[in-house]
Amino acid sequence: MTTRAGQTTSRLPHVEAPAGRVSTGHGDLTPQLVDTDVWSDDLLARAGIPVVDVPFVTVGGGIGSFVLADYLRVMGVPAESIRVLSNLDRPWQTYEHLTRVSQIPGPERIRSDSQSMPDNLWGFPSYAMREAVAERSLKPVWNVLSEPVLSNYYTPRVSQVFRGMQREHDRIGFGDMLVKGTVRMVRRRHGGGYFTILTPPAGTTATKRVAYRSRFVHLAVGYAGLKFLPDLQRYRSDTGDHHRVVNAYEGHEHVYREVAARPCTVVIRGSGIVASRVLQRLIDDRDRLGTDVRIVHLFRTYVAGAHGRSIFMRRPGGHGWAHQGFNYPKSAWGGQLKARMRRLEGEKRADLYEQIGGTQTPIRKNWQEQLRRGRKAGWYQAISGEAQLVRAHGNRLSMTLTPKPSGGSGGPDRFAIGGNPVEVGCDFVIDCTGLEADIAEHRVIGDLLGHSGAGRNPVNRLDVERTFEVRGTRTDGSRLYASGAATLGGYFPGVDTFLGLQIAAQEIADDLARQGFCKRLGPVRSIRQWWRWVGGRRP
Repeated sequence: MTTRAGQTTSRLPHVEAPAGRVSTGHGDLTPQLVDTDVWSDDLLARAGIPVVDVPFVTVGGGIGSFVLADYLRVMGVPAESIRVLSNLDRPWQTYEHLTRVSQIPGPERIRSDSQSMPDNLWGFPSYAMREAVAERSLKPVWNVLSEPVLSNYYTPRVSQVFRGMQREHDRIGFGDMLVKGTVRMVRRRHGGGYFTILTPPAGTTATKRVAYRSRFVHLAVGYAGLKFLPDLQRYRSDTGDHHRVVNAYEGHEHVYREVAARPCTVVIRGSGIVASRVLQRLIDDRDRLGTDVRIVHLFRTYVAGAHGRSIFMRRPGGHGWAHQGFNYPKSAWGGQLKARMRRLEGEKRADLYEQIGGTQTPIRKNWQEQLRRGRKAGWYQAISGEAQLVRAHGNRLSMTLTPKPSGGSGGPDRFAIGGNPVEVGCDFVIDCTGLEADIAEHRVIGDLLGHSGAGRNPVNRLDVERTFEVRGTRTDGSRLYASGAATLGGYFPGVDTFLGLQIAAQEIADDLARQGFCKRLGPVRSIRQWWRWVGGRRP
């Protein structure tokens, strides 16, 4: 079935209850199923839940599922052997929403390496080379060759990323593998394998649930959710005001409209890439539209200069910001840091994560210039401290801030008021801290932790092996894998990045090849498949 924009989606396959068994249920989960850790075929039959047999199931349907499905198709797995269970229409749908609301429109550049390409597992030709050809310019190539000494790191435009994924989506027949619905849980099966319970869209099936019985399951469900800082959450819960206190990852275009219409003070909280983008949007509008906006930027941790535990692990910083080109040092994806992390266990691994982690943002010359102008003119002020209270005063908000020392010398960009609390009035608060909910708040992962033997790693995320198999969930001859944000803290850092998802997919695909599920991607097959990719032909 073909939809708009050339996308294809598959109808839910015909399913029926196992033969020879009498159904006494109504096609829904029963208390016995919910309370039982390992299911038999008979339990599902008695509940009246139809079963679909397919060798491989991936849950989530986002970029993590897309990249692994791409690997498996290239490694010889037919589309009919893969099912993608998702409530998304296209793999980049969630990411596209997040980039849009966090002020990264199509022409802007995202924080990703030139060779980190979800649509091209070979990484060649890179984004920079493709851009150079499309624009008939050597500037992108020179950018890559001279980074980061003479140029900022090259990063691709978000529209280029989506176009590439659309092309590969169509090439591998991703729409033929997609089954729409919401996954409720994954449970182990007596005799090996897993049952994945899907709730299809209302009215599309005769029963409320459908079970997918498979030998292999992959989870790529993204973040469990976002959390506000405690004082902001308290204010929203008490007042129901979602208009003046917003998260940068939720729609908040109304803030920019009101700032354009009248003088406003906006408080920004956070110091990562999203805070950088929100600041750029506010300042771009100030320059372009002449808005009268005052920006108060609250740093929980103020970085006055280069910092780190040793001279070998330091990142630059200043004016409150910690600077780094990408989420992690580049050696985390294929160098010394990656090799070192794979050898560490327990607290030693958690300690290394603490060293290389933390909030940071790239150095971009235009951002630096904008903030220099703001500091000089006085419409941008940075405060180092903690917010104690948010409350409404008429049509405005009031925040009580307790400044804290930041180290280093003072400067005109800091709110130097000693240690006494101060009241700051504002019209809007934009929370860019990106706090993440506990993984157990995701329904599928929470059920996995409670019923399928899964556990937590040293940083309290989902515990996975070096192959990304979820530790403790193995059944006879079967494997359950996970990749993406839920596995942060494992043997490989940088999991929630384009390149991280690709590396995880490669590890999983190689392990599946060892299980005999797919062919190995040797040199001859790789070259042949790359040529098919170049020509846009099916794997």
